[in-house]
Amino acid sequence: MVLKIAVTEPPEDGKANAAVIALLAKAWGLPKSAFSVVAGAADRRKIIHLQGDPARLMQALDPWLEDLRTPV
Repeated sequence: MVLKIAVTEPPEDGKANAAVIALLAKAWGLPKSAFSVVAGAADRRKIIHLQGDPARLMQALDPWLEDLRTPV
């Protein structure tokens, strides 16, 4: 899955990466500790790993994913 996310934090000292993680954690109701940038920490394109129990993760993500599937 690819998401396009924009944050206002500057891309210095990991501030933008932390802002992206904070945004996703809040949107999905998951702890920030469940997220880690595994590739692209200094790039615009990033790969973020989401760690945790798969059933719990799907429970958190399913309502959000359903909104994406619903036509506007």
